Amino acid sequence: MFVKPIPLHQAVLIEMEPIQDSRGFFARSFCKKTLADHGISFDVVQSNMAFNHSKATLRGMHFQLPPYCEDKIVSCFQGSIYDVIIDLNRQSPTFGKWFGITLSQENRLSLYVPKGFAHGYLTLTDHAAIHYMVSEYYSPSHESGVRFDDEVFGIDWPVKDDLIISEKDRKWKNFDLGRDGIIF
Repeated sequence: MFVKPIPLHQAVLIEMEPIQDSRGFFARSFCKKTLADHGISFDVVQSNMAFNHSKATLRGMHFQLPPYCEDKIVSCFQGSIYDVIIDLNRQSPTFGKWFGITLSQENRLSLYVPKGFAHGYLTLTDHAAIHYMVSEYYSPSHESGVRFDDEVFGIDWPVKDDLIISEKDRKWKNFDLGRDGIIF
């Protein structure tokens, strides 16, 4: 597997290196040692799946507050999604910046999301299945989020109309760059 930097501090893209033959392929989707060789310490404590029936389903932008901040590795194994992260770590050189990339069953990419980042995605196909590995147990009392359409970030979602969004995700507050941020 290949680990490639992206424009946000400490976040990386993980690309599988498939070994193919007439049966199909085999590839590592996670290797603790390879990540450590790139300065990433990641201990999986939970693995989650999300399935979305319809294209234009938007989930996000989510994170957990200290002391339950979590690292994530996000992959899409069926269909495709536009995956987005926002650096909310006040001490980071890329604080307040966002990054988005298409993850799909075809490109076999995964996104490593460090602690202190908000995460969300938009399904680009019907029947999209997403897999998350996380470094911290889910803590409902530490769950938080920011609005997917907050103008302070200006995320350029590839689909803007007729989005399917939960009421909870519609109610997240706007972010104040001068006041808000995660410090861990």
